[in-house]
Amino acid sequence: MSAADSLLRVPAAREAAYWWHLYRRTWRGTIVISVANPLLFVVAMGFGLGQLVDARDSTYLQGSYLGFVAPGLLAASAMQLGFINSAGPVFQSARVGGNYRAAVTTPMEPTDVLTGHLLFNAFRLLTASIGILVVLVGFGATELKDAPGSLLAAVLTGLAFAAPVAAFAITVERPAKLSALFRFVIMPLYMFSGTFFPAEQLPDWLERLVWVSPLWHGTELCRGSGSTAIHLLVLLTLIAVGYLAARRTYTRRLTA
Repeated sequence: MSAADSLLRVPAAREAAYWWHLYRRTWRGTIVISVANPLLFVVAMGFGLGQLVDARDSTYLQGSYLGFVAPGLLAASAMQLGFINSAGPVFQSARVGGNYRAAVTTPMEPTDVLTGHLLFNAFRLLTASIGILVVLVGFGATELKDAPGSLLAAVLTGLAFAAPVAAFAITVERPAKLSALFRFVIMPLYMFSGTFFPAEQLPDWLERLVWVSPLWHGTELCRGSGSTAIHLLVLLTLIAVGYLAARRTYTRRLTA
C-alpha cells in the first residue's frame, strides 16, 4: 500500500482530497488572486501612493511606505482568503445535496469533515501566500530572510478567520448573512487594522478597538513588530476557539 493510500484511510484526509480534486480544475483562476492582485496593489499603493508618502515624511513608518504596506497586504489577503474559502463553500456544502451531507452518510463524522476542509484551507493559504511573497520579494518590498516568518504569520491569520467563519457559516440559512458579515466585519477590518496606515494615527478609542482585531495581530506579526508571543497567542486562540465552536455547530447541523 502506497503512502498516499495509507493517508487516505484517515477520514479527514479524504475530505481534504475532495476539495483538492475540485481545486485541480480551478487552480488557474486563483493565479489572479494570488499574483495579479498583489502585483497591482504593490504598483498602486507602493510605487504610486508610496512615492507621495515617502516624498513628504515617512520616518514614522520606520522605512518606506512600500515596506510598511507589503506585510499588511499579505495579512489582509490571507484574511480574505480564509473568509472566502470558509463562507460560501461551507454554506453550500451543508445544504441538502451538498458535499457535507454526502460525506456524513459514510463512516466519516462531522468533525472529520470540518478538519479535512480546514486542512485544505491551510493548503490554499500556504500556496496563495507564497505567491504573494514572491511578488513582494521580487519588488523589494520584503526581504527574503523574513519570508518564512511572514508566511507562517499569514497562514495563521487566515486560519484565525477560517475556523470561526466555518463555525458560523454552517448555521446560516440565507447567504445574505454571509454577505453582511463580509461587508460589515471583514471590510472594516481590512481598512482599519493597520494595513494601509499605522493604527496609532486613529483616535485613541478606535486604536484600542483595533488592538483586539485579529487582522491587526496578523499584520504586526507579518511585520515582526511588537510582542511576537502575544500576536501568536491571539491567533492560535482564535483558531482553537473557532475549531471547537465549529465542532459543535457541524455536529448539530449535520446530524440533525
